[in-house]
This record gives sequence, structure tokens and C-alpha cells, in this order.
Amino acid sequence: MGSLHCRSCRYGFMPPYVLERVAVQGSERLRNVARHTLTTDQTFRTQRGPQVIEPVTAPLPRATPGQPARYVYSAEHRQELPGQLIRKEGEEASHDPAVDEAYRWLGATYRFFWEVFERDAIDGRGMPLIGTVHYDQDYDNAFWNGAQMVFGDGDGELFNRFTASLDVVAHELAHGVTEREAGLVYAYQSGALNESFSDVFGSLVRQHYLNRTATQADWLIGAELLTDQVNGRAMRSLAEPGTAYDDPVLGRDPQPDHMRDYVDTQADNGGVHINSGIPNRAFYLVAMALGGYAWRAPGRIWYDTLRDPRLAADCDFATFAWLTEDNADRRFGRQSREVVAIRDAWRAVGVTS
Repeated sequence: MGSLHCRSCRYGFMPPYVLERVAVQGSERLRNVARHTLTTDQTFRTQRGPQVIEPVTAPLPRATPGQPARYVYSAEHRQELPGQLIRKEGEEASHDPAVDEAYRWLGATYRFFWEVFERDAIDGRGMPLIGTVHYDQDYDNAFWNGAQMVFGDGDGELFNRFTASLDVVAHELAHGVTEREAGLVYAYQSGALNESFSDVFGSLVRQHYLNRTATQADWLIGAELLTDQVNGRAMRSLAEPGTAYDDPVLGRDPQPDHMRDYVDTQADNGGVHINSGIPNRAFYLVAMALGGYAWRAPGRIWYDTLRDPRLAADCDFATFAWLTEDNADRRFGRQSREVVAIRDAWRAVGVTS
């Protein structure tokens, strides 16, 4: 199984094309940071399955239903996982901002999946939520490796620490949910759907935490990552793919919002971070058409589809669109507003005609 067809692999938040751009356009320090991050990421991509270099020595207790089991470690700026345990479930704040952010946002993500879908952690059976902060030196990424979440501190010039953003933490945890429910192949359209699920649920976790309706939400992913030196609002926008940033160093957000602009590429595992803009936009359109809290009807339909046994590992956009409509029909009825909104959204982004 080649790197373009991995089912259990390392899912990095930062698109490689962003780092590749920084490696050319950045200052000498930023070029070195970007190249080092890319090299580290490539090492993980060539390894199959969870890569826990320093495994936890004893099994961690599972969560009680409705209560997360969080364990936050520090790699102490080395490439060692999970590292030194700093804070576990129920302990007081550590006063390390990265540790306490990871702890808080892991909890917010757990509460979302439990309160909205009655899902008990990543595997639905109380799996401990393990996070490692302070990974490596100036590491410009965060990732889910099949066993835990890992967060870099960023370079401090373009990118802040990756724990600063709730939706980034939720995005990475959602990769674990998708991995266990659907095993979507991380390449081309199925890989873009994989990324889109993480963006959708990342945004919904944030909306749930802030108690915001679809019209009140900003629909941005990774807004807290960008420093004030970057000309941009976030790393991605579900509402307006392709508009999140336009910066001399980072370049311009390349995400399309319609199939006419679909990017056919071998890079980025077949454009998984790029073309996810199309299903992201479709979800946004559904949420806006229905109004209210987006995690209710739209989120439930997407979650139902994620768990649908008909969702093949290599599912394409058109098949996914049909499945969302069918799941809306099953839950709300063929003549429902939900079915109409979904049908209209997929037509609007050019997936169906």
C-alpha cells in the first residue's frame, strides 16, 4: 500500500503546500523551520500505522461515559512520544499554556461528541484522549498518528502554538473518529472527504463550545494560528474556500469552492487539503439554509453518513452527496427541508447536476 493509499497514517493539519511555499519565500530562519517540518512530516508519512516512539508503559484508564479521560504530555522539544506526563484528568491547571489549552480543548471536543451524538470518545468506548505538546523545535504542525494527538509550538513569526485553536485540536481528534468509523483512504476525493469531516466537526465543536448558530459562526479553521505578521483570517474558510489568506510568504489560499475549479494533482496526497474546500462549502450551504445550530440537523446527517456502512473507503464526492441526501431522507423524510437543502447545496458546488 503506497503513501497515496494509506488507511492508517499520520494526518497533519498544516497543508504541505503552505510549508513548501514558506521554504522558498520565507526568511532564512523560516525557510529552515519549514524544511525541517516538511522533513519530519515526510518521515511520518513513510511509516505505516501509529508511531508512538516512547509508548505509554501501562494501559491508561478509559473514560466513564460522559466524562473524558485526558492525558497531556510534553515532548520537551524533542521528537519523542508521548513524552513526560504533565496533566491528567481531574488535575489542576499546570500553568503551561500549551498543556492547559490541550486539556481544555480535548475536553470541549469530547463534550461535543458526547452531548450531540452520545459518542464516548474517539472509539465510542471511552478511549483515553492523549495529547503531546511542545513537540520538536519550532514545529509548524499538529497531527493525529492513530494513537494520539501531537502539537507543535509553531515558529512564532507566522504561526502560533497549535494548541491555541480549539478547532485545530478538534480537527485532529476528528481524524481519529473518521479513521475508526469509515477508514477513508487518505488520497484524492476520499482523502478530501476525510479532511472535510475534520474541518466540519472542528468548526461544529467550536460553534458548540461558543453556543453560536450557523449565522453567528465565523466558519474559519485555525484563525488563532496566524500571527499578526500574516495577511489572513485563518488557514481555511468553510464559508468561502479560497479566501482564508493571501500573504507574500504563505501565498494565496488555493481551495476551490466548486467542481469546475477542482485541482487535479499528485501533490498533497492527491489534493486532500485543497479539494476539501468543495464538500466544506456544501456543508456550510446546508447549515445556512436550515439555520439554527449547525450541529443539529446538518451535523447529525454528516455523522450518520460517516457511520453509514455504505460509505466505502474510496468514496468520491458524488457518492457521498447521494449518501448525505439518503441519510437526510431516512431521518427527516423525502419532502423535508433537510433533503432539499442538501440537494441544493451539492448542486451549488457542482458535485451533482
